Amino acid sequence: MSKIQKNNNKNPKRLTSFYFLGLLLAISSALPAYIQSNFLGQFMDIKTVSLFFIIANVFSVAAILLFPGLIKKLTNYFLTKIVLALYLTSLLGLSLATGPNLALISIILFSITSNLIWINMDISIENLSTNELTGKIRTIYFTFINAGWIISPFLTTYLINRGEYTLSFLVAAFLIIPLFLIIIYQGRGTEDKIKYKKESLLNTLKKMWKNKNLRGIFFITFLLQLFYSSAVIYIPIYLFQNLSMGWDVLGIIFSVMLIPFILIEIPAGIIADKYLGEKELLFAGFIILIITLLSFYYIRSSTMWLWLIVLFLSRVGAALVESMKETYFFKIVDVEDVGCINLFRAALPLAYIAGAGVAILTLSFFPLNYLFLFLAIIMLSGLGFTYSIKDTK
Repeated sequence: MSKIQKNNNKNPKRLTSFYFLGLLLAISSALPAYIQSNFLGQFMDIKTVSLFFIIANVFSVAAILLFPGLIKKLTNYFLTKIVLALYLTSLLGLSLATGPNLALISIILFSITSNLIWINMDISIENLSTNELTGKIRTIYFTFINAGWIISPFLTTYLINRGEYTLSFLVAAFLIIPLFLIIIYQGRGTEDKIKYKKESLLNTLKKMWKNKNLRGIFFITFLLQLFYSSAVIYIPIYLFQNLSMGWDVLGIIFSVMLIPFILIEIPAGIIADKYLGEKELLFAGFIILIITLLSFYYIRSSTMWLWLIVLFLSRVGAALVESMKETYFFKIVDVEDVGCINLFRAALPLAYIAGAGVAILTLSFFPLNYLFLFLAIIMLSGLGFTYSIKDTK
């Protein structure tokens, strides 16, 4: 599948506005993401939390697979507004939850909409991209997103100390208002004239499976999201409950550890576009991830600086893999391939389902730190998938 060459005369102001939208949406997404496992932990044990994340992400996968048909019928612009409204509703529901029922319903809705809105953003960004600048545009976009994730832990710590979990959900909801207004102003007509390819889910699956590059980059993405599932759900639980580290410490650690996403992704994207291609950087990223996951297993200390260093290095590896899998995928598909884009994004909830399943199985026999050992072993397959794809340089 070759990417259609586009007109280079794209509107840079509109592209810049979508970078800023990525920043706002990242902050709004990250505030609940960091606290959702501990928030649900008020009402249930860790195994039940894991089981619930499986359920929530099953709904998310189903929604993602149905999404291409809706985009073709209703346009990406219209659906972006609908998804944002539902996303806002989920955050308000979380802010009002005082028991498990409303909390669980709201988390399911949050899981679904937080996956779908990034697909809406993908299509908008891809429509404004040119093939030769894909690496640069994608990594700038992800740098803005990652800046939001860096800001969020500090903000989370501040808000939890003043309003527990409720205030964090309310601030996340408030950020959707300017985002919604900017979407209305900037997004009108962006995708409405696109002729999306009409393919069934089965045909899209066959296409991805037969194309070794699409298949390889999908599994690379799945593995990275599997790492993120442990980072977002189980690292906070492990440090907070097992090692007794407070949110005043965790807020600092979680913010500093994300700095590599700001420092690394844009240079990596430029290097991939002009010099190396993606495979070498993917190899390096997976090796770093494997080593740091093994460190998570072995470290028993609650020393702040030790965990800060190890978590920082883990994000160096993750930043390399993230920037390269995004660059590679969007070099070999185009905005019209909405079915492939949706399957690509389905890797996230699928990985959360798998990660929670592995966690339930692990916790049935071993302490939580063994989860990181098993994930390190699983990540070894990333080296094989990286070897299988054809470099773009």
